[in-house]
Amino acid sequence: MLVVPFAPGGIADLTARAVGQAMAASLGQPVVVDNRPSAGSIVASQAVARAAPDGHTLLLMSNAHAVSASLFRNLPYDAVRDFAPISLLARFDLGLFVAGASPHRTLVQWLAQARAQPGRMTIGTVVAGSTQHLAAELFKARAGVEAVVVPHKGTPAVLGALRAGEIDLAVEILGPWLPQAQAGVVRALAVASAERSAVLPQVPTLKEAGVERCEASSWNALAAPAATPAAVLQRLRRAVDRALHDPAVLAQLQPLGVRLMGGTPEQLYQWLQQETQRWSEVVRSAKIELQ
Repeated sequence: MLVVPFAPGGIADLTARAVGQAMAASLGQPVVVDNRPSAGSIVASQAVARAAPDGHTLLLMSNAHAVSASLFRNLPYDAVRDFAPISLLARFDLGLFVAGASPHRTLVQWLAQARAQPGRMTIGTVVAGSTQHLAAELFKARAGVEAVVVPHKGTPAVLGALRAGEIDLAVEILGPWLPQAQAGVVRALAVASAERSAVLPQVPTLKEAGVERCEASSWNALAAPAATPAAVLQRLRRAVDRALHDPAVLAQLQPLGVRLMGGTPEQLYQWLQQETQRWSEVVRSAKIELQ
């Protein structure tokens, strides 16, 4: 069973199902996705942390596990201590969007207005504490602009606010917004990745647009309960590696802007520690209220 801390239908859920299905073919047994959404990924994480360490119950980890360590005063799990890392699965690029009717054709133009009118421009994101929200705070700091970050309940609310002119810019994961961008409803001004996105190759990176040290992405990974035997973890990692190189998985996920990753448990462990430290600094700098 693969326990997913998000509702069905989102980019993380789609990735988990595609990879899980391919893993099932390698393992010779079904991989059932169990969606258990909650704040801080608490419900899903507790379920896996308490499960038998036999490789039959796995957790879809995400950047939420790195962020929650700084956002919650008392988490009932420890993302490093309670889980055995298996492999990084994928990263999801973030984009900076304006409405299709916006006068801003480039991020340079948007930044010029933001600097000319300190505190007047608004940036919409999903809920406070999300990767998108923290990425918006990081963008403000790195770009040296005063703007108001406005969290919303979900992606549809952010899109509606942008189209209605209630916010001036939105920070969101590329995949769900690709149809809107392709239809001209929104316009991507930049991507927050180190290199341009394969699905929006004409859109510059933040660095190309003049904003340095502002890379940010959403990601997910696979982990098991902490006491899972090394031999079991090794078998699972081999199945993940085969899944991430499966042409059917690539065909399903790459058009959604998903960057399939892979890697060793040691690399995932280091990645989780780096991300936890990085976002803790953003949380402190932005003075985000703890939950």
